[in-house]
Amino acid sequence: MRIISGTFKSRKIIAPKNLPVRPTTDMAKESLFNILNNHFYLDDISVIDLFAGTGNISYEFASRGTKNITCVDQDFGCVKFINQTATKFDMPLQVIKSDVFKFLEKTKQQAHIIFADPPYNFSVEQFSKIPELIFKNNLLLEEGVLIVEHSKHTNLSSIENFSYSKSYGGNMFSFFESIQ
Repeated sequence: MRIISGTFKSRKIIAPKNLPVRPTTDMAKESLFNILNNHFYLDDISVIDLFAGTGNISYEFASRGTKNITCVDQDFGCVKFINQTATKFDMPLQVIKSDVFKFLEKTKQQAHIIFADPPYNFSVEQFSKIPELIFKNNLLLEEGVLIVEHSKHTNLSSIENFSYSKSYGGNMFSFFESIQ
């Protein structure tokens, strides 16, 4: 995987092969950040990266100037790798080892963007628990967005607060926003 843009543009990040991850493809990541650049000043926002895995999405935010980034993953190897990479590149990442659902139930931390990349084999019920907890606990700041990455074979449009989705190859991003 590589960083697409910003301070660390073109840097390759090679994760250990034993991590239980499926990093977002460069094409999908570039498309996602094109959308986000049209809605946010990335150096003025806060981000929570759920199911952070290799930290791929967090590194992209950090490279583009985001200074308030929290990564959450329950796998010790993933947490260790993100911490090592953040130290190597001097990126402002706060890394939390936790089950994502337990984190969402307990945290009071709010963010402009919450990105979730859970396992693609989650059921719609498991996927729906993510926005349910985020909106119930008021974790998005005003005009914030939750982005859930999933397979194009999964349809999340029936979940409350769903706004729209974008498909890139086999990847899909579903966007959720507060309904005023």
